[in-house]
Amino acid sequence: MVRLFVGLALPAEVRRHLALMTGGLPGARWTREDSYHLTLRFIGEVDQGLADDIDGMLGHLSAETFELTLSGVGFFGKAKAARALWAGVTPSAALLRLQSKIEAGLQRMSLPAEERKYTPHVTLARLRGAPAGRLEAYVADHSRFTAGPFPVREFTLFSSFLSSSGAIHTPEATYALD
Repeated sequence: MVRLFVGLALPAEVRRHLALMTGGLPGARWTREDSYHLTLRFIGEVDQGLADDIDGMLGHLSAETFELTLSGVGFFGKAKAARALWAGVTPSAALLRLQSKIEAGLQRMSLPAEERKYTPHVTLARLRGAPAGRLEAYVADHSRFTAGPFPVREFTLFSSFLSSSGAIHTPEATYALD
């Protein structure tokens, strides 16, 4: 079994920019700079045969290249019990089209539909017990954050291994955009 997700790798300069925002928030387990990515669709645990089929399906998708800009920060959950801190994405119709094509392709393969509305973001930290006031202050202090625009010319199928120091993401296959 392999744990998979489809995502966008971020350019080194964008990852460095994100890494500069780490620190100053108790209860945050910061994402390592080399792990920053934008998830298009989490797949989960699959056997190798299905993983190969997913690779084949993704290799046949057609979507245009586009530019993306990261902007703003926020968190999932209520401030007093937030689960994750993230950098947001400036709205992009091309990004949503790509994500929709991936979702449709996976559903055609009989994988269950993603139940949550797609919210493009880059996870900056997992939170446990972060003080609500400090979290809200962090978000306010970084409200003007932007990185980009940067070109998106490909997307990637990643495997993900959960370790005690956080998830380790490995690119398994990369697919060029038109």
